[in-house]
Amino acid sequence: MRDILAEIVEKKKDTVAAAKKALPLHEVKRRAEENTGNFAMSHRFRQSRWNLIAECKLQSPSKGNFGHNHSVAELAKIYEQAGAAMLSVHTDEHFLGRNEDVTMVKELVDIPVLRKEFIIDEYQIYEARMLGADAVLLIARILTAQQLKDYLYLAWSLGMDALVEVHDEDDMAKALATPAQFIGINNRNLKYFRTTIQNTLDLLPLADRNRTLISESGIHTVEEARQLHEAGLDGILVGEGLSTAADVYGQTESFARM
Repeated sequence: MRDILAEIVEKKKDTVAAAKKALPLHEVKRRAEENTGNFAMSHRFRQSRWNLIAECKLQSPSKGNFGHNHSVAELAKIYEQAGAAMLSVHTDEHFLGRNEDVTMVKELVDIPVLRKEFIIDEYQIYEARMLGADAVLLIARILTAQQLKDYLYLAWSLGMDALVEVHDEDDMAKALATPAQFIGINNRNLKYFRTTIQNTLDLLPLADRNRTLISESGIHTVEEARQLHEAGLDGILVGEGLSTAADVYGQTESFARM
């Protein structure tokens, strides 16, 4: 059976190498360091005990194009108006993402923006800040323990927050060995991309409740969101469950106001 994550990461190496040739690291660093952030995610999450990160998602590697009629820009505006605390914007081609979408969305909304990407190189962190991202996703599964710490501190040095994503007990231990403030428990099997919120519920007892804990992916109903809220999660990250809803605004509003 295909290991989708391994395929994406292998291709990402070529993507990063090409990006470095097109715009060298020293220039990306210069642009990023000229415009450091202000930890917008941290500030926003302090305002509420429950936060929705709404993802501007057009397709997934496992399901292909969702076929809905909304653009990234349209989703961003709907999500903000419906009460999302933050937006997640894909920049990976497997999700029809583009780097330019981060900059475009930042110009459209007043809430923080997370760059959703498979980060394997420091270049991508400087690049995220250059694009205007307020936060980056760090996937524990594809980084060594040292890389995870180094990239976390690098993001902080640029005024960005980092959402450290875990999927199993080993990932959780790796995340908890860092001072990461935000830990996202991914409900998606990272090899085969199947989802169940039971993964969050199973890993929750291992988590540090002094961190901000977010359940990611596979959340499609208000009942599932409420179950996670009642279990003690601080928020959820939802993509397909919002972007493919019959009433995107109504679904977003319901998820945002637990």
